[in-house]
Amino acid sequence: MEAYPKPALKNDTLLRALARQPTEYTPIWLMRQAGRYLPEYNATRAKAGSFLGLAKSPALATEVTLQPLDRFPLDAAIIFSDILTIPDAMGLGLAFAEGEGPRFERPLRDEAAIRSLAAPDLAALRYVFDAIGECRRALGGRVPLIGFSGSPFTLACYMVEGSGSDDWRTLKKLRHARPELLHRILEVNAGAVAAYLNAQIEAGAQVVMIFDTWGGILAHEDYEAFSLAYCRRVLASVTRVPRILFTKGGNPWLPAMMSSGAEAIGLDWTADPREARRLAGGRVALQGNLDPAALFAPPAAVREAARRVLDAFGPAPGHVFNLGHGIMTQTPVDSVAALVEEVRTYSKALRRDRPISS
Repeated sequence: MEAYPKPALKNDTLLRALARQPTEYTPIWLMRQAGRYLPEYNATRAKAGSFLGLAKSPALATEVTLQPLDRFPLDAAIIFSDILTIPDAMGLGLAFAEGEGPRFERPLRDEAAIRSLAAPDLAALRYVFDAIGECRRALGGRVPLIGFSGSPFTLACYMVEGSGSDDWRTLKKLRHARPELLHRILEVNAGAVAAYLNAQIEAGAQVVMIFDTWGGILAHEDYEAFSLAYCRRVLASVTRVPRILFTKGGNPWLPAMMSSGAEAIGLDWTADPREARRLAGGRVALQGNLDPAALFAPPAAVREAARRVLDAFGPAPGHVFNLGHGIMTQTPVDSVAALVEEVRTYSKALRRDRPISS
């Protein structure tokens, strides 16, 4: 990876951990840390009128991006947005019905639509870049700001299926009946994701993450061809900041993911941290991997669960504490506070008791 500029940060613990450098404690941020478990988020969303109204307002997106940092001593902010901004900008008609997930009005269901698919004009995503710029100014160097995108394959899942799914039958039918058409979508998506992430970096993102949320639904022999190969293309084109690659259900392919070019690999809660450390061999950083459901336990049990994760990863450089997926709705705020505090205090103690030389 090319050298990236070292920003003037009051807290650069995340960046040092991603570079596998010693840190005073294990940095922590949480996937979906700005979300419906926070009452202040719900108030801002009500003010916006809808999820998309919130995501497409740079001022309100900045407001909710900063809300969790005002509550908890987190080590990063992640821009409030959605993984489906790219296909929305492609004209597929993204909508969120109350109580339901995302839905596209015009999913890719025929060859003509797939053949005519093109990467979006980045001007249609200006609201994301404006929000990143506003967040950087509002943060004032407090912590790094993370930008992100869905992976080419995860975007394709929604673009073909039209919504979330239990079995992704329409997408998988296309893979088996007309794999060349799925590859066509993935090629367009890879170019769009690379351009989008580079534009986020230009706007001020200091780390970027690829969310390959649905890569784990693929058959074992399909993951490289239909998911990781296209993530590799993106990573080869996005080189100025640290990059995190996360595949939910990605355990079977961890060695290949670790050779993708990303500086860090996200682990879901089914991964064994000790085995992941062994496979990484100090070549990449690791992020994860507490089960999000653990946060529904009382705070004392949450603290115990955090300690187990930290013990499993150990104090060696190159670990970023996170959940194995996003925070669930209705997660108790007190449990999140207990988690963040325990990660900070216990990981400091681990380093005192088991010091690691640089």
